[in-house]
Amino acid sequence: MKRRYFVVAAALMVAGCSQLPFGGGDSGWTTLIDGTKGLENFNRAGDANWRAEDGAIVADNGKGGFLVSKSSYKDFQLRVEFWADHTANSGIYMRCADPAKITDKSCYEANIFDQRPDQTYATGGIVHRGKVLQPVKAGGKWNVYDITAQGPRMTVMLNGVKTAEFDKVDSPSGPIALQYGTLPNAARGGAIKFRKVQLRAL
Repeated sequence: MKRRYFVVAAALMVAGCSQLPFGGGDSGWTTLIDGTKGLENFNRAGDANWRAEDGAIVADNGKGGFLVSKSSYKDFQLRVEFWADHTANSGIYMRCADPAKITDKSCYEANIFDQRPDQTYATGGIVHRGKVLQPVKAGGKWNVYDITAQGPRMTVMLNGVKTAEFDKVDSPSGPIALQYGTLPNAARGGAIKFRKVQLRAL
């Protein structure tokens, strides 16, 4: 079965299929977003226009903002299925020290930002901490982040490729936040869509 799953997953990714499988079923997983459902699991910060639309949770306007999970998480595996515009500035923020103050220094951010001026921590990197090991562009397609945070170690996989790792995580736990951000020149960023967000405690 494992061989069959990886063959199917690879075929779907090559074909650009809009439904990338998570695999393993939902046993043991907590679903935070599933299609257009899940906004009730988050608090809003900032003025991003988060809404349910076309089978996903979407933001594409505002000065920037976050969906911040109402629950905190310690050791976990996180799977996020997302679509990013080529100009999107977004990210998955984890173990945030203060849910009222979400930044890439008070949280650990798996970046979604193909056009980041400093490509060291572009899409696939852990901003300020884990440099991009293998560049992967996310713009204009559906992607899957698979992130493991266990003790002081964090590993980031994007579309089956390990893109970053960091072994000095010192924040023991905290909420997860999904970002809609502006661009460095304060221009409006491109759309970001989250179709599925699941977490499994380790």
